[in-house]
Amino acid sequence: MRVLVVSAPLVGHVFPLVPLALALREAGHEVLVATGGEGMAVAGSGLPVRDVAPGFDFGRIARGVLLRHPLVARAELAGTAGTRGAGLLFGALNDRLTDPVVALATAWRPDLVLHEPFAVAGAVAAARLGVPAVRQENALFDGRELVRATTARLTGALRRHGVAALPPPAAAIAVAPPSVLAQDGWPMRYGAYLGGGELPDWLREPGERPRVLVSRSTLTGPGGGGPMGAVVAAAARVDAEFVLVRPDRRLAGRALPPNVRTVGWIPLPAALPASAALVHHGGAGSVYHALAAGVPQLATPGPGDRRHNADLVARRGAGLALAPKEITAEALTRLVDDPALRRAAREVGDEIAAMPDPATLVGRLEALR
Repeated sequence: MRVLVVSAPLVGHVFPLVPLALALREAGHEVLVATGGEGMAVAGSGLPVRDVAPGFDFGRIARGVLLRHPLVARAELAGTAGTRGAGLLFGALNDRLTDPVVALATAWRPDLVLHEPFAVAGAVAAARLGVPAVRQENALFDGRELVRATTARLTGALRRHGVAALPPPAAAIAVAPPSVLAQDGWPMRYGAYLGGGELPDWLREPGERPRVLVSRSTLTGPGGGGPMGAVVAAAARVDAEFVLVRPDRRLAGRALPPNVRTVGWIPLPAALPASAALVHHGGAGSVYHALAAGVPQLATPGPGDRRHNADLVARRGAGLALAPKEITAEALTRLVDDPALRRAAREVGDEIAAMPDPATLVGRLEALR
């Protein structure tokens, strides 16, 4: 079976698709990934990749869309736009992706198309070829809502390719733990390609004091720096060790408190088992990694989906949702010491561990042919 995997050209979108793609390949199927931009880094996983977005610049697309829709732009920056902002941004992106994805699918002739909710160009290609489309979730939304919002902006692309209306997928794959978010589809344990990087030996074992990892977004733009500066400002008054993952140059060049260290790109999930908590910018990948590891997290509400993600974590009791200005020594101490946060985080980690792994879904996908 030939499987075309389609993703928006962004690391955080394509990396979560890799575990299932590799499971399909290990089962003897031929897999090709269609993405672009920074998403081409997925080639490091060993999967063949085709660039369907040459010259991709998400910032340019976002600026153009949001300048035309100032009210949505304001809500998007505040993290309150819901799927409206995503529909505009990824609708514009998919309008550009659809033609090259359909052309690739027409030439390669897949038997099945696996796509993420922000890459409905894959579903258009599947409809054009008359093959099954499968949606795999990679965010903390209901993918049906994301697809509806994005497809509403694709009337021209649908018309160009003779698709009157996008049919429902042959199947969907849900990765969110149900106690955090109910998603439509077959359940599957969340995982992601980690993009290289080596874990230093000192991060493999717990330290003398509780260790808190502090990460930032892989995207530049508003909120990209996340909570690092606030953590550094409070760290000296907390009985813990803080590790800044990929700090920006400005922060890395500062004199840091004695209990703050820095590292470059590391496989974050591999460092979490020996850590007491994760502080991050609210991105979906960071949320999922901390939940899967069963460690408490502090997520900062921000642009795009970050407020929504942080609120889900806090509502489940598995962590805190705090703006950078609210990150104090007391809040960080609670993150490390609060038994209720640890208990809820462990419960969600156990819930994810009990979900089927990607290999168990291969047979169900084969049956869709």
